[in-house]
Amino acid sequence: MTIDEQGSESESIGYDLHVNGQTYPVEATLDRNLLGVLRTEIGLTGTKEGCDDCECGACMVLLDGQPVNSCSYLAAQAQGRQITTIEGLGNADQLHPLQECLLAHGGVQCGFCTPGMIISAHALLERNSSPSRDEVGIGLSGNLCRCTGYAKIIDAVLDSASNGSVEPTP
Repeated sequence: MTIDEQGSESESIGYDLHVNGQTYPVEATLDRNLLGVLRTEIGLTGTKEGCDDCECGACMVLLDGQPVNSCSYLAAQAQGRQITTIEGLGNADQLHPLQECLLAHGGVQCGFCTPGMIISAHALLERNSSPSRDEVGIGLSGNLCRCTGYAKIIDAVLDSASNGSVEPTP
């Protein structure tokens, strides 16, 4: 039993989430968003909390291969679905090709938006392996970046597409 901000009691329930090819048993209240459960219950902190209002895309994850804002998606709704976070695409030992391209093009500055950008770009390239510059802009339109001005990010996504370096979602 937990007490929320309004002083109401909420009962936690146990369920499994399938994240990055692994099953994680979690216990959380039904009103917990996927972002919070991924970060605090599972310990995957690559997905960021920005606006907490579906405006910035920092919390983007793939749910059955489709990008979703995890800040507005209830964790309990994700039972039985495949969740992919940035940790599921690449890591410090083996970067995902999109991560490599972003680094090569200088598309990473503060890095806060980068996980969400990579998730959205990955989803775009899975749907369209040869997008135009405008299509990349549209594909990333749910992600905000305050540092780069987007040109370098779009260049990196186009470079990744032209190199055929899209890897399937695990």
